[in-house]
Amino acid sequence: MLLLKLTLVPAFLLAVSLAGKKWGPAIAGWLSALPVVAGPILYLLVLEHGPRFGSAAATLSIYAIAASEAFNVAYAWTCRSKGWVVSVLVALTVWCAVAFGLSTLPVSAPLALVCALAAVLFSQTFLPRSRYAATGTALGRSDILTRMLAGAALTVAVTSLSSAAGPGWSGLLAVFPLLGIVLSASSHRAAGPEFVIALLRGMVLGRFAFAAFCLVLVVWLPRGDANLVFAGAAVVSLAVHGLSKKLVHRSRVTASLAAEND
Repeated sequence: MLLLKLTLVPAFLLAVSLAGKKWGPAIAGWLSALPVVAGPILYLLVLEHGPRFGSAAATLSIYAIAASEAFNVAYAWTCRSKGWVVSVLVALTVWCAVAFGLSTLPVSAPLALVCALAAVLFSQTFLPRSRYAATGTALGRSDILTRMLAGAALTVAVTSLSSAAGPGWSGLLAVFPLLGIVLSASSHRAAGPEFVIALLRGMVLGRFAFAAFCLVLVVWLPRGDANLVFAGAAVVSLAVHGLSKKLVHRSRVTASLAAEND
């Protein structure tokens, strides 16, 4: 079990980091919005506490999309004029405040989906625009190693505290903005605020896939084999992710053609 805690999330973070290094911030943000951190953590919670615990935690993970988007918006606006340290502190304070509010809400999947959708629409509207070109960036080995170590630390922390925290805070902490902090701070130092804003805007699109992943867990974990449920959730998540990207691309092409005709 300890080996899984130390390797699952870091492996996913390595893949996302290498993708961002090769293809740029938009792709890195798009991939990082997949359940690359929360998914393995929720799986470990199910192994340790059972499917009903995992189902309740997954519901709170859907709620936590709102806290993650609050973090992203706060970081994006702060980083335009401040350094990465101040940006992280401001964004993390906002995340904690929103997460605390979410922890008081009932464990309700429909209400969680409403909160998540509202947060995504808010971010899409109010995140600043970026002029950064969608190209790769220089990313040192130390940055990648830091991301992987942070992922392992978060996994061990959440699963170790899960008995005391219960499914509510376990689900919220599974979506703690680890990727937001590590990716934003390291990218901020390496490439500047415009890169970070492009990265954070890329994350918004992936929230639909994350919500779909967690919703499958909420519905099917109490009544199905955990391994099959997680496999199915991963397939659904990838399908929704691909569809959302295709729809956004199509809408951008249509808008561009309309602008040219005008």
